[in-house]
Amino acid sequence: QVQLVESGGGLVQPGGSLRLSCAATGFPFSTYAMKWYRQAPGKARGLVASITSTGGSTMYADSVKGRFTISRDNSKNTVYLQMNSLKPEDTAVYVCNTVLWAKNYWGPGTQVTVSS
Repeated sequence: QVQLVESGGGLVQPGGSLRLSCAATGFPFSTYAMKWYRQAPGKARGLVASITSTGGSTMYADSVKGRFTISRDNSKNTVYLQMNSLKPEDTAVYVCNTVLWAKNYWGPGTQVTVSS
């Protein structure tokens, strides 16, 4: 059974940093790309970052380029999102995602709140 479980969210002041983790089980993690999405209240879910199965290629939404870094540790079946220089507009639920056989799998998400 595929499971994705996020952690690391919380309340942080503008300009601060957080590191999110997503632990994956139930599938051969090292052979699948992984993605982070976020959803703010009243807004649609949007792609934040993605990483290929080997970690050799990444992509980012324009709004987070230069501030966020996605990475993965295939020995730990975990994908990370390092978030620096956080802004109030980064406030959202951050959700981990993968696609297996054309089916989307999602974690429950972790809340990130950026506020002074």
